Amino acid sequence: MTTPRERMVVSAALLIRERGAHPTAIADVLQHSGAPRGSAYHYFPGGRTQLLCEAVDYAAEFMAERLSRASSSLRVLDDLFGYYRTQLQDSDFRAGCPVVAVAVESGDPDKPEQSAPVIERAAAALTRWSDIIEQRLIADGVPRADAAALAMLVLTSFEGAIVVARATRDLKPLDLVAGQLASLIDARTGTRRK
Repeated sequence: MTTPRERMVVSAALLIRERGAHPTAIADVLQHSGAPRGSAYHYFPGGRTQLLCEAVDYAAEFMAERLSRASSSLRVLDDLFGYYRTQLQDSDFRAGCPVVAVAVESGDPDKPEQSAPVIERAAAALTRWSDIIEQRLIADGVPRADAAALAMLVLTSFEGAIVVARATRDLKPLDLVAGQLASLIDARTGTRRK
């Protein structure tokens, strides 16, 4: 059973992925999570900034675990693209990546003390995901000197495909990018998609 605090963090991540960080208010998180009204400042004394940071951390960990479980680089692709394919369909193309949503909004320049910690968490999440993909590529035989660049290509192509799929309300960008990345990884690793 999850606690009201955990439900609030998960709700914040889910709302951010569909709405972005700016439109996601604490009242929305309370309503979505079913947490008692007074619990927000009890659990998050740092206010909205703390809640957003923890939502990004939750999303970072969620995806890192998925990436780490993949048995090969091609399974990383299948899992990433397959998961988001389902998320986009189930959400009527509203579900994006909460980490990217936070990064793109870049915060209020008049309140950098509020936005900087959230942006730093987003950067750390993206770096972590790229590192996991890089290690999987190395394990599959991609030379270490090339693995970082290929991992960054995978991550940025994946995130970009999600954005284009959401904007066009079409899964084709995901399918096209997944196919091209699979061919590239296959050529670099000598593995074949099963």
